[in-house]
Amino acid sequence: MCHVIVTCRSMLWTLLSIVVAFAELIAFMSADWLIGKAKATRSPAEPDNQTGGSGEPYHPTLGIYARCIRNPGVQHLQRETLCGPYAESFGEIASGFWQAAAIFLALGIFILCTVALVSVFTMCVQSILKKSIFNVCGLLQGIAGLFLILGLILYPAGWGCQKAVSYCGHYASAYKPGDCSLGWAFYTAIGGTVLTFICAVFSAQAEIATSSDKVQEEIEEGKNLICLL
Repeated sequence: MCHVIVTCRSMLWTLLSIVVAFAELIAFMSADWLIGKAKATRSPAEPDNQTGGSGEPYHPTLGIYARCIRNPGVQHLQRETLCGPYAESFGEIASGFWQAAAIFLALGIFILCTVALVSVFTMCVQSILKKSIFNVCGLLQGIAGLFLILGLILYPAGWGCQKAVSYCGHYASAYKPGDCSLGWAFYTAIGGTVLTFICAVFSAQAEIATSSDKVQEEIEEGKNLICLL
């Protein structure tokens, strides 16, 4: 018989797991990893450097596989900024370091999304193959965190690629962003990585809360819905 067990600690762990997965996914897909130096005119060295009709300076942004540039003045598009992938395939990603970073980040995010999906069902299922589902998910979150760390370490190593140099100036090199500044996506990825390890540790508290003596007493009393603070 399925017992629905809801505790504050297990619900908090579930919510954090979902938030972390979405935060990492949104950061990975964003183009706001690097914010380029202000552009006022189109530069022949970088095809992406374009200005709109106002001619005012703007800051293009560059992600692992995407970028945002000023609308070059296409009549049927009213948006001032155009965002989208600059790489049509994995091999066209600007740097080998960014390709490796993309692989590790994607693996970590895939694991986090899987755990987030499983966490929704932990109210009804507390074990899998006689192992605590919270402990299994916590272990997976720890592994995902390691993948994310590897991705975040490799990403700055690619700042010396030609694509980054065209956005950040000739002083850009590995681990030196040159004239660029770091965008919110990079900081979100770092924050999400920290929260990933917090979730991994907190999963143990969720397991303790759902297997406490008070929960066992209510199960023995025949209750199917158990809610505890």
